[in-house]
Amino acid sequence: MSGRSSKIVAGCVLFLVCCQRIGFSQNASSQVLDNKTEETERGKNLVVNVDLINVLFTVTDRRGKLVTDLSQKELKLFEDNRAQSVTNFSRETDLPLTIALLIDTSTSIRDRFKFEQEAAIDFLYRTIRPKKDKGLLITFDSAIELVQDYTDNPESLAKAIRQVRPGGGTKMLDSIYLACQEKLKSETGRKLVILISDGDDNLSLETISSTLEMAQRSDVAIFTISTNSSGFFGLTAPKADKLLKRLADETGGRAFFPFKAEDLSQSFQDIAVELRSQYSLAYRSSNPNRDGTFRAIKIEPERKNLRVKSRKGYYAPRG
Repeated sequence: MSGRSSKIVAGCVLFLVCCQRIGFSQNASSQVLDNKTEETERGKNLVVNVDLINVLFTVTDRRGKLVTDLSQKELKLFEDNRAQSVTNFSRETDLPLTIALLIDTSTSIRDRFKFEQEAAIDFLYRTIRPKKDKGLLITFDSAIELVQDYTDNPESLAKAIRQVRPGGGTKMLDSIYLACQEKLKSETGRKLVILISDGDDNLSLETISSTLEMAQRSDVAIFTISTNSSGFFGLTAPKADKLLKRLADETGGRAFFPFKAEDLSQSFQDIAVELRSQYSLAYRSSNPNRDGTFRAIKIEPERKNLRVKSRKGYYAPRG
């Protein structure tokens, strides 16, 4: 074999060896990619298996006094009437608060509006802690307006409240829905709507059912303060009172029905105390289906004559 032929043969052998090595490298890379994909899929499955449902709740005795000394062993948890195992439990007195204050500025509350403003301002000064909590102000009548966006400065909120003037119809449910969807849903910590209204709604497109669903999906508790002067289930507005109570009961909040405008301040003080006297628990649902259905939650204390206030349930994720 000539020197030229030997070089050609050697070059061909080297080429084949390189091709084999390249092919191995490609196969190896494919295997690595496959492993990563498998690991990613496993990671997805892991996320599915460890989804935690968080529930904030308060407990009161027969007189309505807050009970703050319960232990995890004294509570039973049910989802759709099936017992669940609690993985995390704590007494929450210092959670960051995210507050959406919704004030009815329709003509029907004009004579009580001054008291609403001052009571709300007093509440914000007592409750909002700079660099920890934050709040916003939304007013609603025939229109819905974000008067003051999120701030941790009570003075900014107070200034915004003092500038509000009443007038127009009422879009109460629409305002709650939008506050939950646009401002609260993506927030963390303790999220709540404080609604000051007479409960009369004559312009909303949203229904009570769609509004509650949005609040529950956003994990928002609704505290309602009625401006009806007749008190709860009074002769003047029983339907409106029931609506305010339902909004609170089904989201783990509380409904207040002061008999006179001067009592609004006490209602706000009661809310502030309750927000610092809560429990928190978390669990993994025994139902693994990601079907988007509503799951009912019930917490039962072992001690007799105690009442638990929490959201009524949650919507399972989809996919």
